[in-house]
Amino acid sequence: MFVCPRCGNKEEKYIGYKNGEAYCRKCIIFSGEEARDVPHPPKKAPLSLAYKLSEEQSELSRKIVENFVKGVDTLVYAVCGSGKTEISYGVLAYAISHGLRAGFALPRRDVVIELYWRMMKAFPNNKIVAVYGDHHRRLEGDIVILTTHQLYRYPDYFDLLVMDEIDAFPFKGNDVLIALYKKSLRGHCVLMSATPSKAILKEFHKKNHEVLELMTRFHKKPIPVPKVSLSIPLFQTLKIIKKLREYKKEGKPCFVFAPTIVLCESLFEKVSLAVKNGSYVHSERPDKENVIDDFKKGKLDFLITTSVLERGVTIKNLQVLVFHADNKSIYDSSTLIQISGRVGRKMDSPNGEVVFFAQKQTEEMTDAIRKIEHYNTFL
Repeated sequence: MFVCPRCGNKEEKYIGYKNGEAYCRKCIIFSGEEARDVPHPPKKAPLSLAYKLSEEQSELSRKIVENFVKGVDTLVYAVCGSGKTEISYGVLAYAISHGLRAGFALPRRDVVIELYWRMMKAFPNNKIVAVYGDHHRRLEGDIVILTTHQLYRYPDYFDLLVMDEIDAFPFKGNDVLIALYKKSLRGHCVLMSATPSKAILKEFHKKNHEVLELMTRFHKKPIPVPKVSLSIPLFQTLKIIKKLREYKKEGKPCFVFAPTIVLCESLFEKVSLAVKNGSYVHSERPDKENVIDDFKKGKLDFLITTSVLERGVTIKNLQVLVFHADNKSIYDSSTLIQISGRVGRKMDSPNGEVVFFAQKQTEEMTDAIRKIEHYNTFL
């Protein structure tokens, strides 16, 4: 029986034959240049952080390094805005200083790009390489930041692999991407999530790996608890327009999340008639990076967006509204928590508003609110 050496697939329906040779249809798209087996001599990796780690963050960073040295994998269960990325810098610096191959993987391309610029500032003396989509001319560096889709280029390669957002699409539940992740790892991993599944928590406890928790944000302020506003879609639109006008007067930028591309565009068409200086983004908009950049620079007052901005974005004074929050196929509890976690992430603007607009309150909405309230009890 044929078993794919890359992804482990053995289902007959995904196995094809060419010139008498079997091949796997599940992972055939993952083909291209692979990283070279080049020496990685030890290098100094002095850190340059924009702020000092809190006592809790420093302790977690130390424990992650300690686990890595002992050969223990770590799962970091940390709430949105707790500084998970910065907590991982210590173990990355350790790997570089010991001549080990270090990677940082994420499911989404836009977050990889964002993190690349942050890492460039944090490790100013080291070679940071970003690998995603068509951006793969350079594959080797002191730290390789990459999408999970690009892990196929690194078989049996990473001595240390940090993986953030393990609960996010498209990595979550994708057997091929999970197989590529395992195939790329020759050492140990640090997995990170604000909303890890019960299955991954159970797996780590079962294998005697360590789960480290950080239930408070770095600035020690609560995560804004979402409010719920129930009404039909037409009234939801009118209420969103009212909120956007309020935020505009107060000089507060806003994300309005919509569950689908169609709803994103149609909501923008309606809202833009009443509130100017906004835009919309979704995965299929070709110039979305420019639109997002304009928003970050303060050139736009609001963005209507799909889940492309659910993670990896930090904006001062950001407010969040969720349209059709009762769409259970898109907005599960974890997604709603991530969306809510966009608010209040800055030290100088730790507060903000999150509103779920819906026709009825779902279990997912209730669970997201309950968990956020629970996180806030750790303050």
